[in-house]
Amino acid sequence: MDKIKIIGGNQLNGKIYISGAKNAALPLICSSLLTEDKVILKNVPQLSDITFLNSLLENLGLKVIEEDTLLESHTTKKYTYQADDIKELVAPYDFVRKMRASYYVLGPLLSRFRHVELSLPGGCAIGARPIDIHLSSLEQMGAEIEIKNGYVIANARDGLHGAHVIFHKASVGATCNILMAATLAKGITKIENAAKEPEIANLIDLLNSMGARIEGKNTSILTIEGVEKLHGATSTVVADRIEAGSYAIAAAITHGKIELINANAEHLQQPLRVLERMGIEVIEKPHSIIINGIDKHIIGEDIYTDYYPGFPTDLQAQFMALMTIADGASLVTESIWENRFMHVPELCRMGANINIHGHASAIVRGVKKLSGAPVMATDLRASFALVLAGLAAEGETIVNRVYHLDRGYEKLEEKLKGVGANITRIKETD
Repeated sequence: MDKIKIIGGNQLNGKIYISGAKNAALPLICSSLLTEDKVILKNVPQLSDITFLNSLLENLGLKVIEEDTLLESHTTKKYTYQADDIKELVAPYDFVRKMRASYYVLGPLLSRFRHVELSLPGGCAIGARPIDIHLSSLEQMGAEIEIKNGYVIANARDGLHGAHVIFHKASVGATCNILMAATLAKGITKIENAAKEPEIANLIDLLNSMGARIEGKNTSILTIEGVEKLHGATSTVVADRIEAGSYAIAAAITHGKIELINANAEHLQQPLRVLERMGIEVIEKPHSIIINGIDKHIIGEDIYTDYYPGFPTDLQAQFMALMTIADGASLVTESIWENRFMHVPELCRMGANINIHGHASAIVRGVKKLSGAPVMATDLRASFALVLAGLAAEGETIVNRVYHLDRGYEKLEEKLKGVGANITRIKETD
């Protein structure tokens, strides 16, 4: 497996282009299954999760065309998807085990073709993330679902119909899946306690441009009036707010100054306010964010993860890395996923002072310096937290299992090198 070597201590300065959001791109791609026409997506990030999903869709019979294109003077990827000759309605284990978000094929295939078989998904090991909300909601819409031999087997022989669906938690995945399924269902579907993330708004905009009738964008109540057929459309993947927040911390933890090009400050209000309270200067511009940590005294600050627009759980680990060198103590409370403190022992190997209390909270007491060490990445966001710690630490840090990073951070080494980091990927064959 590849490793990343970091020699810490460099102040990071410059500009970083923020890529399209993985968590927006995945459901946008799967929405192409809802029509036989072409769906064109711009600003698609080059990540292993995208590659795996494209492979799965091609296995089903979907046509995928990749092109380079310019967006804001940056070369990005444009994909054309066309599902006019779907030959397979089974998403097999060999594909699905590589990425959890394969479940996004469930709603579209069931709604359009009335049958789908999906291997139970894999993904990051950050606690139980069952798809029971997806399945129970589809059952309310008329699906017959059986779990057999590790597969979800779903049928809707008479098609899906509208239903009043109330989620017991604001699940992003379930919101996207039921949204897509409801677009071709008969009648009206109402989703209560829907997730409100910007990535969902991105999906709603695309679906409506394809001819869907969805109301309630950016609210917790969505109403979908089913239509007989959807048509092709073009969409741009929204900027990745988690990537932007991660690089914002890179500027802060190295006492540098980075402008995050293409970042949307509106989607990062809670993390940006936390950075300001920790002593970092934040300048919000129409199409970028400037993070200035030069000569700034960093102080501890508490965070509590919550559903959007609350503090994102996907930035918890990265902020904890910053807290390890802050003056004073910080309390981190994780309310979304269990087992999301697996980065703590690795940070402690580098000299951090962190104590976990129960399963949901950790106290971080800042230290004067971190020391480079070999560490092991456990999930996507924890991996970046270790990179951040390595950037701030004295000496050499080796981050193992960086395939996690490749799932969610496009051109990570290139972007960090561009602002002054001493970072190198060590290939498995080296």
